[in-house]
Amino acid sequence: MILSELGKTIRDLRKQKGLSQENLAEQSGISRATLSKLENGYIANISIVTINQILSLLGYEIDIKPTNPFMT
Repeated sequence: MILSELGKTIRDLRKQKGLSQENLAEQSGISRATLSKLENGYIANISIVTINQILSLLGYEIDIKPTNPFMT
């Protein structure tokens, strides 16, 4: 996944699960405003631990892969 798409993906997954921003933010231990910023692409001040927690609650995990699979 391209980092710039992360917020939109989280928003789409949250909506698929039927969760409000308030509900997911509360479960993740962050404010609704912080989750809103993440979903809108402002991720500079959000830790990878927080992103991992959000994805875990949505049933996903962080995966690392090469940017060019032919260069491995």
